[in-house]
Amino acid sequence: MATITIDTVGKYEDQNVTISGWLTHKRSSGRIHFLVLRDGTGTMQATLIQGETDEQTLKVYTELTQESSLTVTGTIRKDKRAPGGYEILVSGIEVLQIAEDYPIAPKEHGVGFLMDHRHLWLRSPRQQAILRIRHAVVNAARKFFDDQGFTLLDAPIFTPSSCEGTTTLFETEYFGDRKAFLSQSGQLYMEAGAMAFGKVYCYGPTFRAEKSKTRRHLTEFWMIEPEIAFADLETVMKLAEALMVAIVEGVIKTRQHELELLGRDIKMFEKIQPPFYIISYDEALQILKDAGESFPWGEDFGGGHETIISNHFDKPVLIHRYPAQTKAFYMKNDPHRPEVALCVDMLAPEGYGEIIGGGQREDDPAILKEKIRKADLSAESFDWYLDLRRYGSVPHAGFGLGIERAVAWLCGLEHVRESIPFPRLMDRLYP
Repeated sequence: MATITIDTVGKYEDQNVTISGWLTHKRSSGRIHFLVLRDGTGTMQATLIQGETDEQTLKVYTELTQESSLTVTGTIRKDKRAPGGYEILVSGIEVLQIAEDYPIAPKEHGVGFLMDHRHLWLRSPRQQAILRIRHAVVNAARKFFDDQGFTLLDAPIFTPSSCEGTTTLFETEYFGDRKAFLSQSGQLYMEAGAMAFGKVYCYGPTFRAEKSKTRRHLTEFWMIEPEIAFADLETVMKLAEALMVAIVEGVIKTRQHELELLGRDIKMFEKIQPPFYIISYDEALQILKDAGESFPWGEDFGGGHETIISNHFDKPVLIHRYPAQTKAFYMKNDPHRPEVALCVDMLAPEGYGEIIGGGQREDDPAILKEKIRKADLSAESFDWYLDLRRYGSVPHAGFGLGIERAVAWLCGLEHVRESIPFPRLMDRLYP
């Protein structure tokens, strides 16, 4: 007798099999009793019929509680009315554990309660759908870079310095009375990698001690960050566009069921094809002014401003050449217009904000050294970074894709906290 998973039941029609899983709920209709099981690969119905199922098995049925773990044995048969189109006609049940009263009942719960029980909330169909889509996003992105000839490098999490300013760093004690910081980005290390391998990317966690409570912010989030030698702003703008197309196509291809469960319109995503909209910071500023927003040139856009801008477009929009004063020290200034940086942000539709940020890096050692000084950063900590400009400096560029914001957009989530298995927020470090 085969031991199978729910996602493969179609191969075992009319065969006697064993399936292990958890009980999501049970119900009775006269002499017929139903168990709904999940095993991580899917959900299916198990049916017990009085007169056909032995009394001991029927007795076990009455004892089962929500989230009890069990193994059922029986025959697979087709039933269009059942979840997934198949059911198992039960001949035996082995109980692994009778669960205690499950705290997440089939009723409305507050966000705080659900976040306190995140370790259990992950079992719900909605949360599983979101995190399966997250898996598809990461899978598609990594396949995209592999197919494009990129080499995966791992950036360190402990760093000796900041790459985006010192005010949003998590500081920790290191050996010998030294200080270390949790990484804000793997970018600087990917620049070193690009000088060795040409095209590289990293995928890992990043940390920002930003005291923000908006629906777009987490203190720990994951990024995919490519970096390319002999590349400019235009190169990475095209790469970012191609990456997002590949991600959307990958999600539609593998997770259409999950998108439908979340109520997302597949046809909306089918429009995510090149070319994307491309506007300058100045053009974006004009959109805000036309919308009645008073916004001075030289400041970075806030979440509300990004929403106004993105609502003008039905697919992602790339905004390039922000004022240099709003961007990090490593961004290269436009030689034809030094007050702006050769940078780009990609905004998702529907007000989900920036999902990609990047641009061309400063490749002149003297200019970079002066920018480090003006940013009041430790020159000693960045001496290795300056070496990249001393020994064979070339134009290079890259960006970072925030996984959680991309997932939030694709899933239509109100808050990014649902787009990561265990979110870390200003007020949340549990579970």
